[in-house]
Amino acid sequence: MDSTQRRKSGINLPATMSETSLRLEAFSSASPARSVSNLPSPMTMSPRTISNLSSPSSKSTSCSDRFIPCRSSSRLHTFGLIEKASPVKDGGGGGGNEAYLRLLKSELFGTDFGCFSSPAGKGSPLSPNKNMLRFKTEVSGPNSPYSPSVLGQDSGLSAEVSTPPKPPRKVPKTPHKVLDAPALQDDFYLNLVDWSSQNVLAVGLGTCVYLWSASNSKVTKLCDLGPNDGVCSVQWTREGSYISIGTNLGQVQVWDGTQCKRVRTLTGHQTRTGVLAWSSRILSSGSRDRNILQHDLRVPNDFISKLSGHKSEVCGLKWSHDDRELASGGNDNQLLVWNQHSQQPILRLTEHTAAVKAITWSPHQSGLLASGGGTADRCIRFWNTTNGNQLNSVDTGSQVCNLAWSKNVNELVSTHGYSQNQIMVWKYPSMAKVATLTGHSLRVLYLALSPDGQTIVTGAGDETLRFWNVFPSMKTPAQVQDTGLWSLGRTHIR
Repeated sequence: MDSTQRRKSGINLPATMSETSLRLEAFSSASPARSVSNLPSPMTMSPRTISNLSSPSSKSTSCSDRFIPCRSSSRLHTFGLIEKASPVKDGGGGGGNEAYLRLLKSELFGTDFGCFSSPAGKGSPLSPNKNMLRFKTEVSGPNSPYSPSVLGQDSGLSAEVSTPPKPPRKVPKTPHKVLDAPALQDDFYLNLVDWSSQNVLAVGLGTCVYLWSASNSKVTKLCDLGPNDGVCSVQWTREGSYISIGTNLGQVQVWDGTQCKRVRTLTGHQTRTGVLAWSSRILSSGSRDRNILQHDLRVPNDFISKLSGHKSEVCGLKWSHDDRELASGGNDNQLLVWNQHSQQPILRLTEHTAAVKAITWSPHQSGLLASGGGTADRCIRFWNTTNGNQLNSVDTGSQVCNLAWSKNVNELVSTHGYSQNQIMVWKYPSMAKVATLTGHSLRVLYLALSPDGQTIVTGAGDETLRFWNVFPSMKTPAQVQDTGLWSLGRTHIR
């Protein structure tokens, strides 16, 4: 082939080669001479074959011996081609090197690769790892301070931005106020602390009941039962105007909290009245005589009905928020549920293995009841009172003395005795621990919730009342601040 022919074909061939030697011939797998292992070499390929390697739509496209992809259109992150992180060696300048390498990769490999390129020290796309070609679902990670969007570049990706998990709510670990409460009894079966809807705290100390105003810290002595009697329980009405007092002799006294004047004395129990509970119109009292009496102040009789179902002292009593059901717990390890009209319990729940004092109804779900057992049980159990099924049971590790359900958020607080004397905040229904508070040196036997639902007060046999901010407000469920209405310090309640 002469030089004129070589120019017409558009191929520069060596002088010793002819164009016919480059012609590609069909071969058959049956012929050994045309086997795959003996394919023609590139030097014997025809011009048509070579031209097919280039784009057929462009006659002016030049041919090359290899394909170099565009890094900006590569999606190496989808197939896991980015190497895992290697341990970062100790030494200074790590943060600066990482920033520099991220910017450098973004400039060299394009914006699309820059969005998903690994941080400094985490490998190069030129050295794929063992996960090559393994498909991965795209997940957009948190925004990097060196991402193209921060640098004013548009990545052009429409991947959904993931929301980081919400950090857990922080609860102050120390009480913001401590009150001295001399003669506060260390008796599991008594209920000596209650907080009214008018922001007044009532505390039974020995033979006396004291009122402490949370708004101005004023202390008022409501009554003194005398040397032959003692205070066993206190309970405010829902309106916060009147307070009932259960005595050691079995009486139930009703006082006007604003006038400090006794309104009524109700009898019927044979021995101490350790627990009281108000509905909208009915006052229920539980006693060591194993009976529950229903009192109606609108009628002259001391009580309108008697509920007998427990075999030992009644120590827990709570009305549901809709006034339809009354839950009672006793030293016989039983939890009973009564309705407004029946003289017999509609539910008899016997799963607890110790005394049931701690009882609370959910303000968020009708028919949801929680109860806590004593030292031999240590469990918080949840019940559906519609069908009597137990929904959940959590072993707290220590005696459950009190339970209260927050009205602001779906959380509970429990106080405990033997052996840890702690206060615990739980998230329902997961029962994840929000906080564990310590400070009392003896069993935390008494618990009351503030009218705004943010603060709890706890009492113990160590003769102290401690105020804790544990729940957020109802309108702004933000982090609880470690400050309160009152200055931190210890004062006397009498």
